[in-house]
Formats: sequence, C-alpha cells, structure tokens
Amino acid sequence: MKYSSLVDLYRKLESTTKRLEKTKIISDMLKELKGENLSNILLLLQGRIFPQWDETKLGIASRLVVKSISKATGISIEKIEKEWKKTGDLGLTAQNIVSKKTQSTLFSHELTIQKVFNNLKKISTLEGKGSVDRKIQLIAELLTSSKPEEARYIIRTLLEDLRVGVGEGSLRDAIVWAYFGKEISIQLNEKENKLEITDRDAYNKFVSAVQQAYDITNDFAVVAEIAKKTGIKGLLDQDMVVGRPIKVMLALKVNDAAEGIGRVGKPAEVEYKLDGFRIQAHKVDNKIKLFTRRLEDVTAQFPDIALYVKNNVKGDSFILDSETVGYSPKTKKYLPFQNISQRIKRKYNIEEISKKFPVELNVFDILYYNGKNMIKEPFRKRRDLLEKIVRQKEKQIVLVKKIITDDEKKIKEFFKASLEAGNEGLMLKNLDSPYKPGARVGYMVKLKETMENLDLVIIGAEWGEGKRAKWLSSYILACRDDNSNLLEIGRVSTGLKEKKEEGFSFGEMTELLMPLIISEKAREVRVKPEIIIEVAYEEIQKSPKYSSGFALRFPRVIRSRSEERSVEDISSLDYVEELYYNQKK
Repeated sequence: MKYSSLVDLYRKLESTTKRLEKTKIISDMLKELKGENLSNILLLLQGRIFPQWDETKLGIASRLVVKSISKATGISIEKIEKEWKKTGDLGLTAQNIVSKKTQSTLFSHELTIQKVFNNLKKISTLEGKGSVDRKIQLIAELLTSSKPEEARYIIRTLLEDLRVGVGEGSLRDAIVWAYFGKEISIQLNEKENKLEITDRDAYNKFVSAVQQAYDITNDFAVVAEIAKKTGIKGLLDQDMVVGRPIKVMLALKVNDAAEGIGRVGKPAEVEYKLDGFRIQAHKVDNKIKLFTRRLEDVTAQFPDIALYVKNNVKGDSFILDSETVGYSPKTKKYLPFQNISQRIKRKYNIEEISKKFPVELNVFDILYYNGKNMIKEPFRKRRDLLEKIVRQKEKQIVLVKKIITDDEKKIKEFFKASLEAGNEGLMLKNLDSPYKPGARVGYMVKLKETMENLDLVIIGAEWGEGKRAKWLSSYILACRDDNSNLLEIGRVSTGLKEKKEEGFSFGEMTELLMPLIISEKAREVRVKPEIIIEVAYEEIQKSPKYSSGFALRFPRVIRSRSEERSVEDISSLDYVEELYYNQKK
C-alpha cells in the first residue's frame, strides 16, 4: 500500500474535530483494506511504531531531524532552522523545505507504508558508534523519496507528535463499525452528526468486546486482526499474557463516606489509600516482572520488590495489582511519593539507592492465578485468594490494610487513622465486583481530604526573566478530550523550587524539557507532550482563553507524575467539567 494513501487518511482526520467523522474515516479505511499489513497501518495511524505495552522508543531529537532534512534536500541547516522558527512545526517545516529541495532525486522511489515502517523501526535498534549518522541516513532516505505532504507526517511520526486527533474511543468504535457494522446496521447521519443504530444493545455488546480485548492486549493492531479474522468470539476469548502488562482499574472520587457507600453498596471493603505508585507484579517461568501504571518494565530498578514477591507469594504464575510506598529507613514511617520517585528512572547504583529509599509492596488485588483469569471473579473471592497465597512481611510485602463495614462512623474513624499514618485517604470497593482493566468504575471509589488535583501534561514553556532567565519557568498545561487532542487549560509557574536540594526545581524541569523542544518562537517553546505533573489549584473557572474552555485559579505544581503516568492517563476534559460542577455544589 502506498504511503500517500495513509497521508490522505491523515489529512482527512486532521480536517475535522468531530469524533464520529473521524471514526467513519478510519472505519472506511479498515473495510477497504485487503491483504495489506493491518497492524503496521494501525500503529502508524496512532503515530506509533510499537504498541503501547512495548517500551521501545524512537528517541529522535529535533536537532537530528533538522540534520536529516538538510541531508535529504541539500538545504542548509540555517535555512531550515529559520523556516522552523517561522512555522513552529518541524513537520510543516519539512513539507515546505521538501517542496523546494535542490538535491537530486535520481535514486528516489515511491514510498510504501512498509518502507516507512521498516526504516522507522530500524532507527530504534541503532546504538553505539556511528548510530547517529546511520539514523540520519535512514530518515534522509525516506525524505528523499517523499512528496512534501508525506514529509510532514514522517517527521511528526518521528517526533511522536502526529496531531491528527485519533483517540482510543475512535479506534475502538471504528473496529466495531468496520467488522460488525452489517450485523447491527450502523449509519452516520453526517448532517446532524448523529449515529443511527438499529440494535443499540447489540452495538454495546460489540463495543464492550473490542474494549475488553484492548484493555487486555493494549494493542489496537492486535484487536483489529482478531475482530477481522475470528469476530466477537475471538475478542471475548482473548486472554491475558502473563509478562505483558495490562491497564489497571481506576477509581472515581467521592466527597464523603455516605457518597462512597451509596456508590459501591453495603457492606464495602474499605482500604487505606496509599501515597505511592502502582506496581503490577507478574510471575512467569519462575521470573518476576514489575510494571508501572504506564506499562513500563521497572524490574531492574526494584530488585528488592521482585525478591519480596518471589519469596513470599505462592504460585507458578500470577498477576498482582499493588501499590509501592517508600518509608524512612530510620523512623520506618511512610514517605510521600516524591521521595521514592527517583528510583523509577534509576539505572545505576540500584543497590545503594534501594537502601537509601526502601519500599514496601502493598498488595490489594489479583488478576490472574495459575492459569486462571480472575478478573470476572467477585472482589471478595480475589481478596480471599490473596490472604491464602501472600505471606506478609512488614516493610517488605503486605496486604493493604482494610476493614469491611457499612457503618459511616467506622469509615470516618478509619479515614482519620489513614491520614494519621501518612496516607492520602481511603478506597471503598464493592465486594461482588469484577476487575475492569483500564476503566474508571463506580464500584471502586476514592475518598480524599483535599480537592482532587489534576494530572496534566506540559505542552509548552516560557523562558524566565531576571534570576530565572536560565530556566524554563512557566509551563503551558493541557488536559485531553475523547480524541486524545490536547487542550490548553492554563499556565503554572509556582510550586517548584529554585534550588535542587530543596525539592523538585526549575533547573530539573528545564533539563527534562530541553530535549523535548520541537519549536521555538521568541521566549516560548513547544515541547513533546511527555512530562506529566500533578497540579493543585484553588478553583476551576470557565475561560474562553484556553481551548479546553476552562482555566485553573492559582495553580501550583505538586510533583512530577511522568514516572507512572503517560499522556493517555492525564485528566480528561470530562473529568475537569465534573470537578467544575461539583465545586459549584
């Protein structure tokens, strides 16, 4: 299949903000595909070369892209950078430069999707001496053969910033429309932007099946192949692969014990809500693998946890859901998340830092055990199993502290005890509920003392003035909509420290953002959306100034969340709206 065909698809998707229109565009493409490599096309459509669970990254910096454009076109780096400052988009810069390239195209060929995919995949494997030159060569090879518009999307894919607004919901529904549409007669009324379905229950069944398969595989390319070849049975039969992370279940927020009990039912299991980070522990082939909420393998960074699990959990194969919390080696008291967050990224001196920042694994759920998928079993049964297979050792591995009650007074007392122990609050869970990977569900809720903070991604920044002139010190924040479009919700410039030893500093943030810069105009830069921060605020306000329609009053940075959150995990626009209306109550 020609790459130009995929570019046509990108152009159509970029031309509309309507989710239903995007879904139809993708669905029509899926229906038309014959023998082409469906997996590669769906990955490229998401701006990816690897599925979400695969940690392999392209890791291409903007400066290397500029050199590649120069090599492919014969146009000087200075002229390319001048054009880049004018457009603020390196993809658009490539399009403009390729349209007037002076380099001979004697050896150019019409690009295919397979050629683009193969070259980009090769880039991720190159390391060591000469790898930079080889990467430039592989990129330039594509640009030499590309038409101007093709160059735009090749560069955006390299920088992992495709900008066509394809969200998980659109991909999921497009698979349903393409492969099950005839069974339920789906029609899009484009004039009214309304979906017309003959059998809504059947439609919801197919959507649920596709979503379930995706939550387990974290790969729409795999899900589409299954739906196309084996239909709904194949989707429903899709099982977890131990050793490959799945999305964790998330909780809704409630304001008090009464609301919590009202949501999850009586009696409820009430657990401490810990201030740590999520760890999914897998055992397969007598080996332990540890994954974060953002599906990153951190086994090497936490050999202590891997050992605790291996020595104290019975079973040949399993998947545990848990929270890792740090504690003081002197006082043995729990510490806030930021005290141990640096362990996630550490690759050297692991033993030394594990002694300095020891951790305890608090297990609270089990998804798979000895060949059996446990997610459809009631929670009480999953917890009972944990009680039997986990040998608890304080400050190593324990089951999260809990009570079972329907008494609001007892819940309030337990809430107070949790806060005094240094925790964030409580979790309330329905005893008969299944485990729903990737979902924010009503039968698991969280109760916290403070207003719910937001997890937002930095999409831009501004150089400071005066003593902050050497730092990027004002950050443009974004939430996301249903199509994974990033929508501005304000700026933040408080909460960070000026000295590194005092805590998360402007200098550290600048070091994180510098390699991610993809455009620069005057004192403002645009960056790859990778740095996630937790932001507190006094109030959410309506605001036409920002694309989200909202602004944060007196926002401040609380901590970095990049170690355990991805862009897919940031606060959604729907969630911001919910918090806005709740605060008005």
